[in-house]
Amino acid sequence: MHKRPLGIGLIGVGRHGLRYARHILHDLPSVSLKAVCRRNPTQGLDLPGAESVTVYGQARALIEDPAVEAIIVVTPPIFTREICQSAVQARKPLLVEKPLAASAADAEAMVSEAREAGVPLMTAQTLRFDATIQEMRKRGHLIGRSERLQLTSHIEMKATAPGHADGYGKRGALLEIGVHMLDLVRFMTGEEVQEVCCTMDRLPPTAPETVVSAQLTTIGGTACLLDIARVPEGRVGSAEWIGLQGRLQADWISRRLRWIGNTDSQEWEFPPSQTVLSTLMAFLDAVEQHRPMPITGEDGLRAVEIAEACYCSAETGGAPILVDRRS
Repeated sequence: MHKRPLGIGLIGVGRHGLRYARHILHDLPSVSLKAVCRRNPTQGLDLPGAESVTVYGQARALIEDPAVEAIIVVTPPIFTREICQSAVQARKPLLVEKPLAASAADAEAMVSEAREAGVPLMTAQTLRFDATIQEMRKRGHLIGRSERLQLTSHIEMKATAPGHADGYGKRGALLEIGVHMLDLVRFMTGEEVQEVCCTMDRLPPTAPETVVSAQLTTIGGTACLLDIARVPEGRVGSAEWIGLQGRLQADWISRRLRWIGNTDSQEWEFPPSQTVLSTLMAFLDAVEQHRPMPITGEDGLRAVEIAEACYCSAETGGAPILVDRRS
């Protein structure tokens, strides 16, 4: 018997949201894009295959649409708290693009409500699905006991709308792009972050930061150094993970991984990764098979908690701040 495609509702069809829409329409035959929500619904959805997609102007209307069975949220994080609450009340699984929320308090509320209602909630920390990152994690045993992890993320500045920073609670590079690095610390080491020291070129809400330097210490003792910045040009995405038996060096822009041991070395190169598509596939598989989410709401909460501790540290000139784990 042919299985009916799962009905998907997509909230947010800006530049990144359109990536999700294209994949749902053209790369995932087991699902059907039933509805989208955008600020100006009269714009419709000008994509091949989207002729029958309903376009809403209010998230609640999309969530209440009986044809929508699972929800994907690709909006600025200040909106995710209210959207999540409505989706949980409607008992519909949801995937929320990172960061999970603009504040730890909102992220905690989202996770708690979803958990109590038994509604699946996944955070789209898409970098976890990059092939270079996944291979680095798989080969982590090569370095022996984890000692240091250095992560660098430099991404080009982009033209944004005047109110863009408002969508991130007037926060900048750390919450927009650095949240990937905060998540990678936990993903790589398998250890929770205990303490942070952080400095920024600017302090929100006066102005969103563009340069961030953070030192994180995990409960297992791994010392992590994060270099996050918006730059005029020259994108960088790299990691160096050092242990007692050697080091792993990854560059996910050039898709290369290198192992340097005490007596030998080896290098690998990987094909391009479609991280948004992989994220969608993992979410949909978990929904359809009734399995736990591969990247949980709790994972998203942890990244926002670490970010919040970093902002607190920056406000004090880089003083050590303990990470407040809320749930």
